Amino acid sequence: VQLQASGGGLVQAGGSLRLSCAASGRTFRSYAWFRQAPGKEREFVAAVLRYSGRREFYADSVKGRFTISRDNAKNTLYLEMNSLKPEDTAVYYCAAGDSILSSVTTYEGYRYWGQGTLVTVSS
Repeated sequence: VQLQASGGGLVQAGGSLRLSCAASGRTFRSYAWFRQAPGKEREFVAAVLRYSGRREFYADSVKGRFTISRDNAKNTLYLEMNSLKPEDTAVYYCAAGDSILSSVTTYEGYRYWGQGTLVTVSS
């Protein structure tokens, strides 16, 4: 299994970016985006889980601004980021695993990780 993240870059506050994560190999029950800002721990951003249908989860800090989606045919995960803020600056990582409901927002819920893509939001 390999995950390849892309789409990061420099954007002004209020702008938008779309991150992509191309996956190879098997499909998983859950996919997510995490981020890690300089000097901080990696934190959950958003996840999509195939559980009693399809469910999405968001960190409170990005709810209403970010949208996670997945194209099954292309085996690609996306993160649409709007109304970006300087505090969104971080390296963004995609992840895949077979999380259950209680672990879908946790680091431990994912076995496979992409290499990260840097998002910088200027004020």
